[in-house]
Amino acid sequence: MTILVAFESSGRIRQAFRDRGHDAWSCDLLKAVDGSPFHLQVDALEAIRSRQWDLIIMHPTCRALCVSGNRYYGKGMAKHDERIAAIKSTMELWELAQQHAARVCMENPVGTLPIKPTQYIQPYEYGHNESKKTGLWLHGLPKLQPTKFVPMPECGYRENQTPSGQNKLGPSADRWRKRSETYAGIAQAMSQQWSAGLPA
Repeated sequence: MTILVAFESSGRIRQAFRDRGHDAWSCDLLKAVDGSPFHLQVDALEAIRSRQWDLIIMHPTCRALCVSGNRYYGKGMAKHDERIAAIKSTMELWELAQQHAARVCMENPVGTLPIKPTQYIQPYEYGHNESKKTGLWLHGLPKLQPTKFVPMPECGYRENQTPSGQNKLGPSADRWRKRSETYAGIAQAMSQQWSAGLPA
Protein backbone atom coordinates (compact mmCIF):
# COMPACT_ATOMS: atom_id res chain seq x y z
CA MET A 1 0.00 0.00 0.00
CA THR A 2 1.36 3.42 -0.93
CA ILE A 3 0.91 5.93 1.86
CA LEU A 4 1.59 9.63 2.23
CA VAL A 5 1.74 11.23 5.67
CA ALA A 6 1.55 14.94 4.92
CA PHE A 7 2.79 17.67 7.26
CA GLU A 8 4.89 15.17 9.23
CA SER A 9 8.57 15.71 10.02
CA SER A 10 8.77 13.33 13.00
CA GLY A 11 8.22 10.27 10.80
CA ARG A 12 6.29 8.52 13.55
CA ILE A 13 3.26 7.48 11.47
CA ARG A 14 5.32 6.90 8.34
CA GLN A 15 7.62 4.50 10.19
CA ALA A 16 4.73 2.67 11.85
CA PHE A 17 3.38 1.81 8.40
CA ARG A 18 6.82 1.00 6.96
CA ASP A 19 7.36 -1.43 9.82
CA ARG A 20 4.31 -3.29 8.50
CA GLY A 21 5.77 -3.50 5.00
CA HIS A 22 4.01 -0.59 3.33
CA ASP A 23 5.55 1.94 0.94
CA ALA A 24 4.99 4.88 3.28
CA TRP A 25 6.37 8.38 2.86
CA SER A 26 6.19 11.51 4.97
CA CYS A 27 6.37 15.04 3.64
CA ASP A 28 6.93 18.46 5.15
CA LEU A 29 8.77 21.67 4.40
CA LEU A 30 11.07 20.70 7.30
CA LYS A 31 13.68 17.96 7.16
CA ALA A 32 12.83 14.57 8.66
CA VAL A 33 13.73 14.52 12.35
CA ASP A 34 14.86 10.89 12.03
CA GLY A 35 16.88 11.54 8.86
CA SER A 36 14.85 8.99 6.88
CA PRO A 37 15.31 8.75 3.10
CA PHE A 38 11.54 8.14 2.89
CA HIS A 39 10.74 11.78 3.55
CA LEU A 40 9.87 14.33 0.90
CA GLN A 41 10.91 17.85 1.84
CA VAL A 42 8.30 19.52 -0.34
CA ASP A 43 4.97 21.30 -0.03
CA ALA A 44 2.14 18.91 0.81
CA LEU A 45 0.13 19.95 -2.24
CA GLU A 46 3.02 18.95 -4.50
CA ALA A 47 3.38 15.58 -2.78
CA ILE A 48 -0.35 14.82 -2.94
CA ARG A 49 -0.55 15.71 -6.63
CA SER A 50 2.59 13.72 -7.52
CA ARG A 51 0.72 10.39 -7.82
CA GLN A 52 -2.31 8.37 -6.77
CA TRP A 53 -1.96 7.09 -3.20
CA ASP A 54 -3.76 4.25 -1.44
CA LEU A 55 -3.91 6.24 1.79
CA ILE A 56 -3.21 9.85 2.73
CA ILE A 57 -2.94 10.91 6.38
CA MET A 58 -2.47 14.62 6.86
CA HIS A 59 -1.98 17.09 9.67
CA PRO A 60 -2.58 20.57 8.19
CA THR A 61 -1.42 23.57 10.18
CA CYS A 62 -3.98 24.27 12.90
CA ARG A 63 -2.78 27.52 14.51
CA ALA A 64 -5.48 29.71 12.96
CA LEU A 65 -8.13 26.98 13.04
CA CYS A 66 -8.18 25.75 16.63
CA VAL A 67 -10.64 27.22 19.14
CA SER A 68 -7.79 27.82 21.59
CA GLY A 69 -6.74 30.67 19.31
CA ASN A 70 -10.09 32.47 19.33
CA ARG A 71 -8.66 35.49 21.16
CA TYR A 72 -6.44 36.13 18.14
CA TYR A 73 -8.36 34.59 15.23
CA GLY A 74 -12.01 34.84 16.33
CA LYS A 75 -14.58 37.04 14.64
CA GLY A 76 -13.70 40.69 15.18
CA MET A 77 -10.13 39.88 16.20
CA ALA A 78 -7.03 41.20 14.44
CA LYS A 79 -6.13 37.90 12.74
CA HIS A 80 -9.63 36.76 11.76
CA ASP A 81 -8.76 37.06 8.05
CA GLU A 82 -6.02 34.47 8.61
CA ARG A 83 -8.61 32.06 10.02
CA ILE A 84 -10.88 32.53 7.02
CA ALA A 85 -7.94 31.85 4.68
CA ALA A 86 -6.91 28.79 6.72
CA ILE A 87 -10.42 27.33 6.58
CA LYS A 88 -10.52 27.81 2.80
CA SER A 89 -7.10 26.25 2.18
CA THR A 90 -7.75 23.32 4.54
CA MET A 91 -11.07 22.49 2.90
CA GLU A 92 -9.42 22.64 -0.53
CA LEU A 93 -6.69 20.31 0.77
CA TRP A 94 -9.33 17.87 2.07
CA GLU A 95 -11.03 17.78 -1.34
CA LEU A 96 -7.71 17.41 -3.19
CA ALA A 97 -6.62 14.48 -1.01
CA GLN A 98 -9.85 12.63 -1.80
CA GLN A 99 -9.11 13.02 -5.51
CA HIS A 100 -5.70 11.37 -5.06
CA ALA A 101 -6.49 8.60 -2.57
CA ALA A 102 -9.35 6.21 -1.87
CA ARG A 103 -8.66 6.51 1.86
CA VAL A 104 -7.95 9.80 3.63
CA CYS A 105 -7.52 10.85 7.24
CA MET A 106 -7.21 14.50 8.22
CA GLU A 107 -6.22 15.27 11.82
CA ASN A 108 -6.74 18.56 13.66
CA PRO A 109 -7.52 19.78 17.17
CA VAL A 110 -10.97 21.03 18.15
CA GLY A 111 -11.45 23.89 15.73
CA THR A 112 -13.59 25.91 13.37
CA LEU A 113 -13.78 23.88 10.16
CA PRO A 114 -17.28 23.88 8.62
CA ILE A 115 -17.48 20.09 8.54
CA LYS A 116 -17.57 18.00 11.71
CA PRO A 117 -14.90 15.37 12.31
CA THR A 118 -15.84 11.72 11.98
CA GLN A 119 -14.60 11.15 15.52
CA TYR A 120 -12.54 12.58 18.36
CA ILE A 121 -9.70 10.61 19.92
CA GLN A 122 -7.58 11.06 23.04
CA PRO A 123 -4.02 9.84 23.80
CA TYR A 124 -5.28 8.16 27.00
CA GLU A 125 -7.27 5.77 24.77
CA TYR A 126 -4.02 4.56 23.18
CA GLY A 127 -1.73 3.94 26.12
CA HIS A 128 -0.60 7.47 27.05
CA ASN A 129 -1.28 9.08 30.41
CA GLU A 130 -2.14 12.36 28.71
CA SER A 131 -5.08 14.24 27.20
CA LYS A 132 -5.32 16.08 23.88
CA LYS A 133 -8.73 15.98 22.22
CA THR A 134 -8.14 15.58 18.51
CA GLY A 135 -10.53 15.30 15.58
CA LEU A 136 -10.18 12.82 12.73
CA TRP A 137 -11.96 13.45 9.42
CA LEU A 138 -12.13 10.09 7.63
CA HIS A 139 -12.85 9.17 4.03
CA GLY A 140 -12.96 5.47 3.09
CA LEU A 141 -11.60 4.46 6.50
CA PRO A 142 -13.19 2.92 9.59
CA LYS A 143 -13.15 4.83 12.86
CA LEU A 144 -9.99 4.32 14.89
CA GLN A 145 -10.70 2.05 17.84
CA PRO A 146 -9.08 2.57 21.27
CA THR A 147 -6.30 0.11 22.06
CA LYS A 148 -5.32 0.74 25.68
CA PHE A 149 -7.28 2.98 28.05
CA VAL A 150 -5.13 4.68 30.70
CA PRO A 151 -6.95 6.38 33.62
CA MET A 152 -5.53 9.74 34.60
CA PRO A 153 -6.31 10.41 38.27
CA GLU A 154 -4.35 13.65 38.54
CA CYS A 155 -5.34 15.61 35.45
CA GLY A 156 -8.45 13.74 34.34
CA TYR A 157 -9.79 13.38 30.85
CA ARG A 158 -13.13 15.15 30.95
CA GLU A 159 -13.91 18.57 29.55
CA ASN A 160 -12.61 21.61 31.47
CA GLN A 161 -10.06 19.66 33.52
CA THR A 162 -6.36 20.45 33.79
CA PRO A 163 -4.53 19.79 30.50
CA SER A 164 -1.70 17.30 30.31
CA GLY A 165 1.08 16.16 28.02
CA GLN A 166 1.61 18.30 24.92
CA ASN A 167 -1.01 20.79 26.08
CA LYS A 168 1.06 21.87 29.08
CA LEU A 169 4.49 22.15 27.47
CA GLY A 170 6.33 25.25 28.61
CA PRO A 171 7.57 27.98 26.26
CA SER A 172 10.41 27.00 23.94
CA ALA A 173 11.59 27.60 20.39
CA ASP A 174 10.34 24.19 19.25
CA ARG A 175 7.20 23.95 21.40
CA TRP A 176 5.00 24.03 18.29
CA ARG A 177 6.85 21.04 16.80
CA LYS A 178 6.66 18.96 19.97
CA ARG A 179 2.94 19.72 20.30
CA SER A 180 2.33 18.59 16.73
CA GLU A 181 3.94 15.16 17.05
CA THR A 182 1.58 12.20 16.86
CA TYR A 183 1.57 10.01 19.96
CA ALA A 184 3.25 6.66 19.33
CA GLY A 185 0.21 4.68 20.49
CA ILE A 186 -2.02 6.48 18.01
CA ALA A 187 0.48 5.95 15.17
CA GLN A 188 0.60 2.24 15.96
CA ALA A 189 -3.19 2.01 16.07
CA MET A 190 -3.47 3.68 12.67
CA SER A 191 -0.91 1.36 11.09
CA GLN A 192 -2.46 -1.75 12.59
CA GLN A 193 -6.14 -1.02 12.07
CA TRP A 194 -5.92 0.68 8.68
CA SER A 195 -3.58 -1.99 7.30
CA ALA A 196 -6.08 -4.76 8.01
CA GLY A 197 -7.10 -6.53 4.81
CA LEU A 198 -5.04 -4.22 2.62
CA PRO A 199 -2.05 -5.23 0.46
CA ALA A 200 1.44 -4.38 1.71
